[in-house]
Amino acid sequence: MSRLRQASAVILTRETSHGLQVYLVERSPKLRFFGGYWAMPGGVLDDADQRPDAPEVEAFQRAAIRELFEETGVLPPTVRDQRDEAWCLAMRRALLETPSSDNAENQSWAHVEFDPGWMEDVLELTTPEFAPVRYRTRFLHAKLPPGQEPTIEVGELVGGGFFDPRAALEKWRAGDLLIVPPVLFLLEVLADPKVRDWQAFLAAARNHAAQLRAGRLHPVYFNPGILLAPLRTPTLPPATTTNCLLVGEQQVYIVDPASGEGGEQQRLFQILDEWQAQGRELKGILVTHHHADHVGAVVPTSQRYQMPVLAHPRTLERLPPGAASLREVEDGDRLDLGTAPDGTSPWFLQAFHTPGHDQGHLAFVESRYRSAIVGDLVSTVSTIVIDPPEGHLATYLESLQRMLGESIETLYPAHGPAVRDGSGVLRRYLEHRQQREDALLQALTPEPQTIEQLVAPVYSDVPKDLHALASRSLRAGLDKLQEEGKARQEGDLWRQSF
Repeated sequence: MSRLRQASAVILTRETSHGLQVYLVERSPKLRFFGGYWAMPGGVLDDADQRPDAPEVEAFQRAAIRELFEETGVLPPTVRDQRDEAWCLAMRRALLETPSSDNAENQSWAHVEFDPGWMEDVLELTTPEFAPVRYRTRFLHAKLPPGQEPTIEVGELVGGGFFDPRAALEKWRAGDLLIVPPVLFLLEVLADPKVRDWQAFLAAARNHAAQLRAGRLHPVYFNPGILLAPLRTPTLPPATTTNCLLVGEQQVYIVDPASGEGGEQQRLFQILDEWQAQGRELKGILVTHHHADHVGAVVPTSQRYQMPVLAHPRTLERLPPGAASLREVEDGDRLDLGTAPDGTSPWFLQAFHTPGHDQGHLAFVESRYRSAIVGDLVSTVSTIVIDPPEGHLATYLESLQRMLGESIETLYPAHGPAVRDGSGVLRRYLEHRQQREDALLQALTPEPQTIEQLVAPVYSDVPKDLHALASRSLRAGLDKLQEEGKARQEGDLWRQSF
């Protein structure tokens, strides 16, 4: 079960001779959560933001004002006009250095009086159910007060600036600006030619937010050309969803239409129907592998849009019957995507046969932004189970190593959010597997032991209720060591053989 945190974000704007500009902040590349991306100023609520009997929105407004001041130095005019420069510098430094409501400075900040109504309540967005930590975020609007300019203290943030929404989107499409998905969504609304003033923006943004609350798929883009759609599936915990990826602009491939639930399928079909009505060509369905939490909607999607299903031959022979047509995809095959979002071509997906978790497993690398769709090769919410005889650990490690050599940037797993440092994720997976193998070698003794006896020391960091699942991966580790002459099986027992 993912945790839901309460947060505020500030749409800080200024009017220029060229139109409205929005202030964005650049998050440090070192941060685990959206490191290197541009976002709006903001952060989570703390206890000091709560006031007895006050409307709920006021707590979000107070948090937004605090975070805006901490991150940019901007204050409501009624507060700034009553404080000298020394107070502002000291208070901001205290908030930056000790961001806790328990310290004296933050207690002092909690007693600063200001009009929460300076922040206009715009809309609320909640992170889709695919991340271990989700945010219910209120976006609030403030105009830059006259005489104030935002500044950034390098730490969790490394930069900031005002952007014309259209120019920011152009930089994003060129791959020069990483923008967090909800901010990207708001910039696209602001840049819409039909949105001619702020009131039109409010109406459009709130209408979109209402549709999302009603179940519409969130427009989750970590980079151009790939829409990430987490759909509820009967997958292994802690994951509750499987990512369906819609790849392409005018020519679109659907990767792993995952869910067997009718309601979830309708959410996917709503987007595909709209795209088809806009003139986009739905080229086909790509399947990373045959596991049930990846193929639940393959046949209904293929039949509805009369699209071929493309997968490795080993996968095609194990799919449910009824698809409109089947087409084999082999290692190295290229699938044309037409023109990239920044106007360049050729643009394509290249297939990589990556067995180990599953014999027919495929991954796909997108050519323009070096994004990789890796199915169950890795996960960003848990580990990957290697379950013999289908799973084979040595082969799986070879697949990880091969993809590491492909200079991957953004990595899209089947479970969990995408991550910018795809190569780093692959390296960490290889390191983690080596640590497990080292622990297994240490646990093996000359005296034979059962797998159940070995699970506890090797998976000491895993809750006991997951040890049955862990024992399947442990068996894969034992098979690998036996292949290398480092372990020996004797019936249901295992011991050292060196």
